[in-house]
Amino acid sequence: MLSTATAVSRPVVKLKRPFKVAAEKFPTFLPSDVERIKDKFALKLATRIERLPVSVSFTEKTIMSSCVTPLIRNETTSPVVLLHGFDSSCLEWRYTYPLLEEAGLETWAFDILGWGFSDLGKLPPCDVASKREHFYKFWETHIKRPVVLVGPSLGAAVAIDIAVNHPEAVESLVLMDASVYAEGTGDLATLPKAAAYAGVYLLKSIPLRLYVNFICFNGITLETSWDWTKIGRLHCLYPWWEDATVSFMTSGGYNVTSLIKKVSQKTLIIWGEDDQIISNTLAWRLHGELPNARVAQISDCGHLPHVEKPATVAKLITEFVRETCCRQVVETIS
Repeated sequence: MLSTATAVSRPVVKLKRPFKVAAEKFPTFLPSDVERIKDKFALKLATRIERLPVSVSFTEKTIMSSCVTPLIRNETTSPVVLLHGFDSSCLEWRYTYPLLEEAGLETWAFDILGWGFSDLGKLPPCDVASKREHFYKFWETHIKRPVVLVGPSLGAAVAIDIAVNHPEAVESLVLMDASVYAEGTGDLATLPKAAAYAGVYLLKSIPLRLYVNFICFNGITLETSWDWTKIGRLHCLYPWWEDATVSFMTSGGYNVTSLIKKVSQKTLIIWGEDDQIISNTLAWRLHGELPNARVAQISDCGHLPHVEKPATVAKLITEFVRETCCRQVVETIS
């Protein structure tokens, strides 16, 4: 099933209730640079970030894992868990998260191991297997119900990896501008450690991140790009960030191409028509390889629809969740 979603304007988020943000409400574990951010939606979401304990097999230390937990628990629909892209954090969802909550969905935003705001002072391995187990143990401990797992960009590869290896945890998938055909980190996996650290240092640099913003988004102003750069690199200010990122890069990264046809869950594919990072033609390839999927393309939108067109993305996810839930109820009754 193919559909096209058309959105208007740059991020317009209309909430029913106004809000104010006070600096003293930020969690103490966030880098102090959070106070330099101007975006009120990022600031609001930052005040809600928590660290929850997760025990895993690959380290003796409990990982205090960062996430945004739902204000409501809705037993009538499946929980929605929002992942993020490569080297990012739950703050990616600053515009779409409140809209999903207002739609009545039980919504979690989860920081993938090695990125985001988890406490990694005792650095665990941050390879694919560790990221998978960390999510699963988080789910097993704190959510405990099959979820709608949402993965943008590299987060789509993370979502597929989890869905295939732990199908009991994933009811359905939403994949956005999915980075699922790359062969891991490629030659970066074989770099000498010194070269890997040099590359990671560049990854954190402000000029590179400003440049990426201009590629990712249509018509972004320099002022907005500067603020979004501060949001996007906030987690990079932790002392363990470089080690965690090098651990992932040298491990080989995600290569999920062979897993795509093994996905059994119903899937919604969302793609920005103007994506300059990953061609939207891959949406059709992915649609053809997934056994139960449909595509929604968003016009006048780049690589991160949940940042650029939050109202459209929230509407698509909400309709998908409710439709899936209703179908399950009918199947149960019949």
